[in-house]
Formats: sequence, C-alpha cells, structure tokens
Amino acid sequence: MAVRIPGINIDEYYQQLGPIEPLIRDDRVTEIMVNGSDHVYVEMAGKVVLTNIKFVDEDQLLNVIQFIVRTVGRRIDERQPLCDARLADGSRVNAVIRPLALNGPLLTVRKFSRDPYQVDDLIRFGSCNEAGFGFMKAAVLAKANIVISGGTGTGKTTFLNVLSGFIPVEDRIVTIEDAAELQLHQEHVCRMETRPKDINGEGEITIQRLVINSLRMRPERIVVGECRGGEALDMLQAMNTGHDGSMTTLHANTPRDALGRLETLVLMAGVDLPVRAIRQQIAGAINLFVQLSRLRDGSRKVTQITELVGMEQDVITMQDIFILEQKGATPEGKVIAEFKPTGLRPQILDRIFTQGIPLPKEITALFPPPPGYKPAKR
Repeated sequence: MAVRIPGINIDEYYQQLGPIEPLIRDDRVTEIMVNGSDHVYVEMAGKVVLTNIKFVDEDQLLNVIQFIVRTVGRRIDERQPLCDARLADGSRVNAVIRPLALNGPLLTVRKFSRDPYQVDDLIRFGSCNEAGFGFMKAAVLAKANIVISGGTGTGKTTFLNVLSGFIPVEDRIVTIEDAAELQLHQEHVCRMETRPKDINGEGEITIQRLVINSLRMRPERIVVGECRGGEALDMLQAMNTGHDGSMTTLHANTPRDALGRLETLVLMAGVDLPVRAIRQQIAGAINLFVQLSRLRDGSRKVTQITELVGMEQDVITMQDIFILEQKGATPEGKVIAEFKPTGLRPQILDRIFTQGIPLPKEITALFPPPPGYKPAKR
C-alpha cells in the first residue's frame, strides 16, 4: 500500500505538480530529474533521456518544489537551500535551489511503484534467481543481520523492502528513515522519520537519535533505510546486543568497500575507538552483505552475497556465497550473466538448520542438512 498524507486527495495533489504531473503518473518512468526550468530528464527501462517537458519559468518550478516540501512539514529557502522530502505516494524527492544551484532549481524524484515489487517481480527482471532469494529468505527468518550495499540508483531501498517482506508477521518491526519510503505489509510496524532543523536551527531529530530511541521500543527487528553517519555505531551495537535480524543499506561498490565505509561511518559518531575494536564490532554484528550493481545495459542485479566469517589478526575475513558471473552480451547489448553459488559453505547454515528453516533444493543439494533434519512448516 502506497504512503499517503492524511487529508490530501492524491489526484488533486498530482495536479499541483505542474508539468511533471504526467511523468509522475507514467508507470514506465522510474526517475525524474529537473535541471532548471527547461531541462527535464527521465529514466525509463534503465536509460536516461531528455523529455520535451518544460516549466514556464523558474518561479513555476520553485512553486512546485515549495508545494512538495510544505506538505511533509519541511522547508527550503536561501538559508536552507536543499531538502529531502517525499511525495504523497512515497516517492523520494531531493531539491536544491539558489544559491547552491547555479543554473536554476534542481528537483530529483525517485519514483516508487504504487504496487511495491515482490520477489517474483525481481526474479522476472533478472535481479536475482530463486536460489539466491531462497537463501536470503532463510537468512532473514534465521535473524541474520544483513547490509544491502550498492551505488546510487542500484535499487537498494527496493531490495530492502523486498527482504523486509520475509520478516514473520508476528515480529515487531521498527523502521527508521530520512524520508519514509519502505512499504512493509506486516501489521506490527512502527515507522519513524527524521526531522530537519526548524527556521531557528533547532529541533533536529537525526537517524542516530531514532536508532537509540528504537532500542527502548522492544523491537524484534530494526530496519534503517540507510546508514550514512554516526548511527552506524549504534546500529552495530544494537546488532551485537541481541537485536538480531536487523537490516540497513549502505553506499558502496563492493562488500569490501562497504566494510571500509562502515569503519568511516563509525568514526563519524565521534567515539575514539581503535580500528581493531571497530572491526570486531562489525565482524560480530553483520552476517551478510548483499551487493547490488547496475550493469552496462542499465539492468540492476545482485552481484554478490557475501558472508562475514570472522577476523584474522586485524583483518575481517569474508567469503562469497553467491556471485554473478558475466559471460558477455547479446548483439543488442543485453548482458549475459549467471547468478550461482560458489560452493563455499555459509556459516549461517548452522543457525538455519538449528531453527529448522526451509532452504531451496539448490542449497540443500550443495550442503546436505544433518541426518534427521526436518524443516518446520512455514
């Protein structure tokens, strides 16, 4: 179910978006990029193209930006010339105005599907296969702590939404986001969103503060939309103190890069910890990295599922459980690739088998369950 702002008729709301209204309503468009009043780009089928849509002038574009920002209780002006917000349907919005935007206001809308993608959709798109999703589902049910890493526009939030769908309906889930995008269908979900500073520079509520507060809410799962600052330390500490089954996303191009980024984010918390202690926190907290990448043909795919296995001296050790093997391209430029297990035995299997969680036949064929193993019915 798409996010709604109370008291707003969605059709009337869309009409306030001026020239970009048809783009918002067009399900083929996944992203809208407005560069000043006369350059509107869209992403369709993984490709960015320039449209013939234009705003009358800069003032009309500013009015649309102000409308979007006001409806979610945020502000944008010369003193605070950039803002993250969302549309009434849950689409993510970023706006930048003068003096930061030199050639006119910049508006970026990352659209969210009215019907959130399900596992079957991502399998059909070729983002991952049944074996990969079967393994990830078992890991989620076994309360593995999972980080989804990837570059900009690789589909991290969409994937987080899908993985969160594997969480059992009886679990109490706390979601924490800068701009609320996750669309979970479980009943027991507590959704929290950050708050920026007010006009006096006060009243800010950060992700870090919400993570700390969530620990007092008896969560069984904590889902953070994206770790991008000092909240990474609080998230790791939560994972290390009994809050298993937590998930978040991170900007990184490989799982090994993600480790380095996590170390940097922990240092941003302002706590003077030696690097070895930070790495021990990471190694003890996180079970899996799911790496997303955008390939040359514009497709978004899971390229690695990597497990953290411990530490050797001061180095965190990892092993790839699944990898995407690229085998060339078709004459039309479509990447030919196969997502397959590496054959290395995941440590998380012990927890999965202990709890009787079903695994896909592709995994049990590689790693036979212990004698007498009977998976629970789910």
